[in-house]
Amino acid sequence: MDRLAEMEAFIAVVDQGGFTDAARKLNISKSAISKHVSSLEARLGARLLNRTTRRVSPTEIGLAYYDKAGRVLSEAGDADAMVTSMQSEPRGELRLSVPVGFGTTHISEAVAAFLQQYRDVSIHMTMDDRFVELVSEGFDLAIRIGNLPDSSLRARKLGEATGLLVASQDYLDRRGTPQSIEDLSDHDLLHYSNLSTGNFWRLVSENGVEKQVRAGGKLTANNGEALLRAVEAGLGISAVPTFILRDSIEMGRTVEILPQVRKPLLGIYAVYPPGRFPQPKLRAFVEFMAAHFKKQGDVIW
Repeated sequence: MDRLAEMEAFIAVVDQGGFTDAARKLNISKSAISKHVSSLEARLGARLLNRTTRRVSPTEIGLAYYDKAGRVLSEAGDADAMVTSMQSEPRGELRLSVPVGFGTTHISEAVAAFLQQYRDVSIHMTMDDRFVELVSEGFDLAIRIGNLPDSSLRARKLGEATGLLVASQDYLDRRGTPQSIEDLSDHDLLHYSNLSTGNFWRLVSENGVEKQVRAGGKLTANNGEALLRAVEAGLGISAVPTFILRDSIEMGRTVEILPQVRKPLLGIYAVYPPGRFPQPKLRAFVEFMAAHFKKQGDVIW
């Protein structure tokens, strides 16, 4: 007899407390259930069930086998589900959380291309620079930039971002141009509050030494676009990702300072709740985004 069928019959008897209810659950005859269990005991050479006229219960060996067999059946069910999922067409609504700046400049374009390819999928995209709670807030996936905190979330790296230290020419004319990392402590540093490093900037000098600078300017914000506007208005110096800066330097609205100083690269990730086999719509979106960013080559955003 089929080994998995024997396991399934045995587990059903234990779960239901008898052969009659087990047969009803599996929609087969009581005699078939009995034959499966008897065949299993004969093959193993052990009695797995204590049988009385009123109830059926597992023996000590039977209870140990029940735990192992349950995991085997669960794995078999997962394997079946994986094949079914992989052959299913992506469809349904996908809820995304993306950062405002990067979402506007890069994710929106990719989402439009994705929807052109997957006609049965719709996307509800929320732009927010905070780290949302995916499960409790009902999101399927988030795009996050920076060092990921330890969590149970799964992550797929899409690329890397970097930033430049910038100020307006008006600010530099009034306050002077910093010549070293140490000089930054005498300036107004406009800070992005969502950094995992708190209110410190991590900068790497020309000789490769990492230094921390405490940001203590007139403005702290959780949005890079807001900080860029403040820099352009002459309020201070900020570290702004290049995907937000765009043409600000070329148009003369900002000036790069300390170009020799390196900022740590920040990973760009697609993160989603744990699960062995993501839904087809989620898996398709993650794969599409990975391919989309790969086409950009070694561009650092």
